[in-house]
Amino acid sequence: MTPCYRPIPFQGLARPGTAVPLAGGPLFFDRAERLLPDGSRELVPVSEIPSDLLERLTAPRAPLARIDWAQTRIMGILNVTPDSFSDGGRHNDLPRAVDHARAMQAAGADMLDIGGESTRPGADPVEEAEEEARTAPVIAAIRAETDVPISIDTRRAGPGVAAMAAGADLINDVAALLDDAALEEAVVTNRWPVSLMHMKGTPQTMQKDPRYDHVVLEVFAHLEARIAALEAKGLPRACIMVDPGIGFAKTVDHNLALLRDISVFHGLGCPILLGVSRKRFIGDIGQAAEARARFPGSMAVALAALGQGVQMLRVHDVAETAQAVRLWQKVTFGGA
Repeated sequence: MTPCYRPIPFQGLARPGTAVPLAGGPLFFDRAERLLPDGSRELVPVSEIPSDLLERLTAPRAPLARIDWAQTRIMGILNVTPDSFSDGGRHNDLPRAVDHARAMQAAGADMLDIGGESTRPGADPVEEAEEEARTAPVIAAIRAETDVPISIDTRRAGPGVAAMAAGADLINDVAALLDDAALEEAVVTNRWPVSLMHMKGTPQTMQKDPRYDHVVLEVFAHLEARIAALEAKGLPRACIMVDPGIGFAKTVDHNLALLRDISVFHGLGCPILLGVSRKRFIGDIGQAAEARARFPGSMAVALAALGQGVQMLRVHDVAETAQAVRLWQKVTFGGA
């Protein structure tokens, strides 16, 4: 494993002369922590960050799937499944799914993420044709009445290709295009925008004693390798978003380590997507056994991540998140 650099962000007009922008956004940094494979870390000035990495840490992110990064973006979750961990069975017919999509867009969702297969820990896979039948008609119906950006949450080519044909804008793959070579080929050939998430194993096995020597460095290295492999096949880095995969093959301590150091992932040169909404570790720490009672904890984690420059939040509670983000932005950055 090679060291990683975690920029230490701050905001405000009074900035030292050495400060540089974080991912071209409103946060700045003039120093970073160098994370070493032995678990230690060193504080270093920006002048000690390798020049190619510093360029990735500071460069503005290109628009992706018709989304620009002028402000925090919200991805609203729409699971058209009977068994998702938080909202399974609530939106798994066409009229209810479209109604919920309308409501999330009106509440402030910048993108809608449509999923037809539960990837909660221990979930059983569904037939590819069934996943496609659940998702493609919903995407087509949403697209018929709005131009809101849409992502398809899938690991497989059949649902992914059908979703893009129905009007989706982005492939959101928890397996980082490793589960289905045909999906990777379609993404590369068509230069489709894609979100690559870190996961070890499958939803059925991922929470069976996950282990890492250094979770932050290993997740970074995995995503870096996936980006490099796709670039080598012809997919531009500007087409890629990254997701550290909170709750996917991670213990509570792994999740907390990734969240504490999440600004590391700006070094990949891609927008960062964070999905923590209602996840089990929030219930464990926040003492909320019921998934739908975990919004306060979900938002606390999300706002901490915004302070490290994360660009997009994947959430169930769109209206509440949009309100919290507006207040965070006003308090943090001011303005009219």
